[in-house]
Amino acid sequence: MPAERLLLGIPLVPIPADFGAVPTSAPSVPPKRWWQHAATKPLVAAAAAIAVVAAVLVPKYAAPQPIAVAAPITTTAVATTTAPTATSASPPPTSTTTSTKPALSSRAVPQQQSPAQKSARKGVSTWAFGAATASLKDVGASWFYDWDSNHNTIAAPAGVEFVPMIWGTKSVTADTLAQVKKQGSQLLGFNEPDMAQQSNMTPAQALDLWPQLQATGLRLGSPAVAFGGDRAGGWLDQFMSGAASRGYRVDFIPLHWYGSDFSAAAVSQLRGYLQAVYARYHKPIWLTEFALINFSGSPKFPTQAQQSAFVTNAAAMLDSLPFLERYSWFALPSEGEDTGLYRSSGQPTDVGLAYRAAS
Repeated sequence: MPAERLLLGIPLVPIPADFGAVPTSAPSVPPKRWWQHAATKPLVAAAAAIAVVAAVLVPKYAAPQPIAVAAPITTTAVATTTAPTATSASPPPTSTTTSTKPALSSRAVPQQQSPAQKSARKGVSTWAFGAATASLKDVGASWFYDWDSNHNTIAAPAGVEFVPMIWGTKSVTADTLAQVKKQGSQLLGFNEPDMAQQSNMTPAQALDLWPQLQATGLRLGSPAVAFGGDRAGGWLDQFMSGAASRGYRVDFIPLHWYGSDFSAAAVSQLRGYLQAVYARYHKPIWLTEFALINFSGSPKFPTQAQQSAFVTNAAAMLDSLPFLERYSWFALPSEGEDTGLYRSSGQPTDVGLAYRAAS
């Protein structure tokens, strides 16, 4: 039995048969799942514990002050910021097997009868499941993506935008690039190239392929790193410096963030990370994956009450950031006691109710 399933106790999803070969048509990207992170992110977490100064950690810090906008960088790295406190690669666990339920804020967790709130920023990541279309409509999402160049069997509800992605090196084909041009006006770059079990690319490899993504003419998001987006000399910093020196276009920066601190401090930790990345690159930010998950300790997931409180307060915080263009929760489907928003029946979880009411 795979170690990931033993760690998380949730069902595995088969990898598409064409995943290891160069596709002859638009590739089907494997769904993004918790267990794909689980085997690799603890290793990143251990490295983060050794390099405390350089890494972005989860321990509780005071909420950072708003960061003044400076001149954009050109081709060189900027000094490391100290504001961020969390990344998508969870640092050493800060919670124990008996997670303490934090006091909820004054913003009450919404009830099921609350109407869905919709804003241009609010979206979700999803893979195909029986209630996908109905759930996209019910949750009040304005946009969604599925880590692929098309939305496959997911029918997009009226008024809900699909944003395609070029997932990795094998996705850069003439057919796939032609396909994304038909999907809309915006394109997400490579998925977690800094992770061996995701697109697993060096900055140089990504830069060599970038002109083909540019040629689509779509508004283009950088590769979405798993962690360390604010770090001088990190994967994203090398890519952005290389893009600037080659004269390549990057229109916005997608980021992933997962917090292992299940207390109310998680909201300020997320805000600090986003502010630090913006201060380095001065590009609009899309938060394309976020949730509370402890990849390196136990419990893996907070209680539904803790996750719901985080959703409510994080959404309010995100809506207050002028440089934050969009955000999307990980993820729309729910499989067990995880971060998902909707069951296969279409019934929202408590977290789904909270995200449904968030604006």
